[in-house]
This record gives sequence, structure tokens and C-alpha cells, in this order.
Amino acid sequence: MIEEQPVDIPCPICSRHGEVNMIAHISEIPYFGEHTQVTVMCHSCGWRQTDFIPAEGKKAGGWTLILENEEQLKSRIVRSSSCTVSILELDLQVNPGSSSTGYVSNVEGVLNRFTKIIDMVLGDLDDENSNEDMTRLKDMKYQIENVGKDDDVRLTLEFLDPHGHSMIIDQNATERDLTEAELESLPVGPDPAVFSKND
Repeated sequence: MIEEQPVDIPCPICSRHGEVNMIAHISEIPYFGEHTQVTVMCHSCGWRQTDFIPAEGKKAGGWTLILENEEQLKSRIVRSSSCTVSILELDLQVNPGSSSTGYVSNVEGVLNRFTKIIDMVLGDLDDENSNEDMTRLKDMKYQIENVGKDDDVRLTLEFLDPHGHSMIIDQNATERDLTEAELESLPVGPDPAVFSKND
């Protein structure tokens, strides 16, 4: 059983002392190696931050997968809190923010996150918005939901991680180094909680 450990710092959101705890869990992720999942949470306000830290040092990198069939939707992914996720053909991008968390999922899970965002935007549109915006959003949603089913739909999923803690685990995924320009411009997400014996 994994036990919470109290952390003697104030919550970064609500500033309450004595409410922040940490859970660390070490596991083996196939094809990616040993990882430590660290979750820091506040029991007062509900804030939580999760990240994955590889046992071996990783270099900044990018992963790309061209989605052509339904089988690829099952491919595993590891997305750290420092990773920018994009669907290139649709010009959609999710950058890590101050409350970004890491997760392990599959390609379909990543695509579902994009679909939920599109649904939220569609729900916020009203009659004053142009039909063009509505049509474009519905087309994006169609492509995401039908990749691998409709032969005319091919999408490219891209992960860019300046810390190198993310990966697309598929035999057709390609890995590359990040360019200097990417390293300078990519957001890195939240500052990880760092604890010392003096804290």
C-alpha cells in the first residue's frame, strides 16, 4: 500500500500549512523503463500535481506518430507535465501550464482530451459566432473521432518535451532531438515541488 507522506510546505494555491502530502510510486513502464510517479496534493483546497520522473536521465526530445489505423489508437503514451502535445494537421496544441500534470494513457485517450476541449468551445459559441467557426470546429472533431476509420483522415500526433520525460510507444513513432529554437520557446510547465531535509 502506498502511503502519503506529509510535506512541511504551504500549499502553493491556498497557502495553508500542514495540508500538503506527497505520494511516490516506482513502477516499470514497458518500453520506457523504470519511473517514479510523484503526486503532491493539498487536502484543504484539492490542488494536486502529478509527474513522471524516469530513473535514467533523458534528453530533451520530440516524438511523432502519423495516425493511419485504429490499432494505433491503443498505443501507449507517457506525457509528463513539461510536454507540449499537438495535432499538426489541425493546428491544435496543448501547452503545459502552471497546473499541468503528467499521465500515462494511450493515443485514443490523448485524442479524447482534444475532443472534450472542442466540445467545450462549441458549447460556448452562440448565434453571434460565424458558421465558419462552427463548421471548422465540427470538422476538427470529425477528423479526431474518425482517424483510422475514414481512409481520408490522417493526423500527426506530436509530443515535444524539453525534459525528455514523454514518449509515444508505437513501432511507427519517430523520435528526434529538439532544435535550439524549440528549446528556447517551449513552455516547461509547473515548477516541480522540490524538498530538502531543511524544509
